[in-house]
Amino acid sequence: MNNKSWAVVFLSFALIALIGCGSGENTKSKQDIPTFSLAWSEYPSWSVFGVADLKGILNGKKGELGSVEEKWGVDIVLKEAEYDPCLAMYGAGQCDAVCITNMDVLSPAGGRPGVMVLPTSTSFGADACLVTSDIKSVEDLKGKKVFGLEKSVSEYCFVRNLELLGQKEGDFSFSNMDPGAAAVAMQQKNKDQEAIVVWNPFVISTLAKREDVRVLFDSTKIPNEIIDSVVVAKESLAKEGGEAFACAIIDAFYQVNSAIADPEKRDDTLISIGEKFANLTLKDMEKIVQQTKFYGTADEGAALLTGSDLPKIMDRVVDFCVSHGIVENKPALGYGAEGPDVSVRFDASYIQKVKEGSTKQNEK
Repeated sequence: MNNKSWAVVFLSFALIALIGCGSGENTKSKQDIPTFSLAWSEYPSWSVFGVADLKGILNGKKGELGSVEEKWGVDIVLKEAEYDPCLAMYGAGQCDAVCITNMDVLSPAGGRPGVMVLPTSTSFGADACLVTSDIKSVEDLKGKKVFGLEKSVSEYCFVRNLELLGQKEGDFSFSNMDPGAAAVAMQQKNKDQEAIVVWNPFVISTLAKREDVRVLFDSTKIPNEIIDSVVVAKESLAKEGGEAFACAIIDAFYQVNSAIADPEKRDDTLISIGEKFANLTLKDMEKIVQQTKFYGTADEGAALLTGSDLPKIMDRVVDFCVSHGIVENKPALGYGAEGPDVSVRFDASYIQKVKEGSTKQNEK
């Protein structure tokens, strides 16, 4: 064999070895990427994660990575379910993070401490007390049953509005009923359902189907008190890749919100969210995002978590939960990245890390 032939053979083996080593390293690195899971249910600011999956920002399947997962070096499994099963999954340790309200996180936190790393939105009219035309004022509700889901944000919204109107909760009757069933009963003009407290999409659909029904009061009177969020279990944050997981979730959320803020992408993005949230039209979604105000930027999210109002709001929420049997004892709460062990911590440091990372990328 001449020198030229030996050279070809040598180069061929070298190339095979190089390709083999390269593919082996890639396979190994994929296997080494830590995996975390997020449980989410259909709601405007939580359906954002379904849209992120659709757009390739996230890939909710195990072993497959979206652009944000590649960026932060984590594999995120998205677990979509109804709201209550999501809460049950989180409480049982079957997911690392969950889309949940500031009120509902208090109960599982007793057995599984969590950190609110991302506020996603606040109810600003999305929770409302709807009444028929016979009811002219809040006084007319006395002696009547007001239907809604007990021990939920609906009852909280109802009680807080009574307080703001100078009324006593004991003078009114809040009767437990599934919000979907309550809305359908009112839409069908059931005589028993003269007053209901429900959230979107039930608010919008009921008002659309009955011209004689109106909003008596709603969550616009209690801004930032009903907070939708992502909470990550403290134990998951402590795992290898836990911080990157939180950052990736935050990054994905803000990327979709950037599309909402972009006039050229807004309609398409809202339509995609509407498809994930009760199949609503673009017109309905424009109304929805007015009534469910997104904390759409890092500055807005961090401002809520670091603001002086949040501890006061949470003290009020905790008092309500204790007095209404939602939790037995007051859970310990903490604010900021540092401090003693608590059941629920509100920590803006992960948002800040994402903000700093985005700034560095923009500078390149």
